[in-house]
Amino acid sequence: MDDLIPASRFPDLFLQDTPMLDVRAPMEFRRGAFPTATNIPLLNDSQRQAVGRRYRQAGQEAAVTLGHDLLAGEAKAQRLHQWTAFLAASPQAALYCFRGGLRSELVQQWLRQTGLTVQRVAGGYKALRRFLIDQLELSARENSFIVVAGKTGCAKTHLLHKLPASIDLEGRANHRGSAFGKRTGGQPTQIDFENWLAVDFLKLKQTNSRLVFIEDESRAIGSLSVPLTLLEAMRSAPLAVIEEPLELRADTILNDYIIANFEDLKSLQGDNAFASFSDYLLTSLNKIQRRLGPERYRQIHQFMTVALERQAQTGDTLQHRAWIESLLRNYYDPMYEYQLNKKLSRIAFRGSRQEFICWAQTLETGAQKTYK
Repeated sequence: MDDLIPASRFPDLFLQDTPMLDVRAPMEFRRGAFPTATNIPLLNDSQRQAVGRRYRQAGQEAAVTLGHDLLAGEAKAQRLHQWTAFLAASPQAALYCFRGGLRSELVQQWLRQTGLTVQRVAGGYKALRRFLIDQLELSARENSFIVVAGKTGCAKTHLLHKLPASIDLEGRANHRGSAFGKRTGGQPTQIDFENWLAVDFLKLKQTNSRLVFIEDESRAIGSLSVPLTLLEAMRSAPLAVIEEPLELRADTILNDYIIANFEDLKSLQGDNAFASFSDYLLTSLNKIQRRLGPERYRQIHQFMTVALERQAQTGDTLQHRAWIESLLRNYYDPMYEYQLNKKLSRIAFRGSRQEFICWAQTLETGAQKTYK
């Protein structure tokens, strides 16, 4: 087995969900990594900073000497134990550091001395990251997109999941895209978001179709930004507009933003969940206070407060429908209609959820025949 994984094999690493052993420092890993990567660092953050200072002051040889001193004896034994345990569970893993140089070479050497062989990624994290950036830009250019639009609550994300050739931007961003879009677990870093999207597109490339359904989004999804090349492709793509009555849309909001969010919080916080849930709703409403205006904000705030009190006392969530319907009717719907009126020339479909699924499946079948 070759010691190095060349760039020609990078697609297989992601298509096969190959486990990756990331030996960068934790602070590097937190900035960005890959979907199947596990961080078991050679140097911790303080050690990496010390080696970096020595490198700047006295050069590479002195820095390498300090690194070996910091990892002597028990420290080295502990690292080896962690790496060998990981490789025992994931024998096909790929190893990388930042540039595929000193750190991953040293780890590879130490493991070889124990009788274990692991392949090292040529160019390391930096090369893999460059590969994924290029893939994301290529995917934005070579795919044909259908942008799924519709008023808030039309269950656009749920519809995407019923189609094989789709990209879920909000799912990858772990945010539903509105002032109320915050989800448990927080958002990934911008780099992780982009890496996940690139892998999604890479896997879609293995299908016969180059027709991709994607939800209508603005540049920002919570704290994250849709990559500009992808956003530009979306802004020029045909629109499929989902149309559903207010009552059904309110049901979707109630299920996704109230019931599901509260259950997610309960699974993490137990008895403290309701206080966090109340704070989430009231803080989210406060974000759009100026846009609502004082009177409308006061009314919706009152509806929300009553609903939260009832939920706290009885567990009943139906009272939330009052503020949901008011917010949809008086805030989100007018804003959506204003934006849609600027895109009328792009509309390729208008209809219900079920009509959309039938239409989309017909398009996908045609696209598969085209690209075979």
